[in-house]
Amino acid sequence: MLPVTSVLVVVDLQVGVVRDAWDADGVLARTVALVERARAEGTPVVWVQDEQDFPRGSDDWQLAPVLEPHDDEERILKAYRDAFAGTDLADVLAELRATRLVIAGAQSDFCVRTLGQSAAALGFDVTLVGDCHTTWGGEHAGAPVTGEQIVAQVNAYFVGLRYPGQTFTVEGHGTVPLA
Repeated sequence: MLPVTSVLVVVDLQVGVVRDAWDADGVLARTVALVERARAEGTPVVWVQDEQDFPRGSDDWQLAPVLEPHDDEERILKAYRDAFAGTDLADVLAELRATRLVIAGAQSDFCVRTLGQSAAALGFDVTLVGDCHTTWGGEHAGAPVTGEQIVAQVNAYFVGLRYPGQTFTVEGHGTVPLA
């Protein structure tokens, strides 16, 4: 059995995404603390940014101002909800010897959930940081759904996810194991 090697993946916490997202300030503050803890513990951090909806270099494309990637941290630029699709994320994770992804970011119901599902299908253990992801509210089949409800549903989804021989959890930013 391979040792667990965790990588923190921060997804799409960009100005244009978090502007109207539920609890954006709280999610960003907790994510900053999570990233700082990962760095202190030697856990690699990988940043993912959407380029389909936001032109590279535009104000909305930029990461939220409180987030400051280090020069030695990988940045994945994607055009699809799935950060593995059309990118070198799988190669980056292989180089880091990742066996477990710790995921934070936005939007919970699109890019965060899709990344977690793809990672599971590819054989990674997945830990969703339950208080470090966010999304916008909306409507489904004529019924209003809040961002808070969507975050809760995505957390519940990952608690119940099952694949043979793999582990899926939802943890808080202050207690999630990073090693």
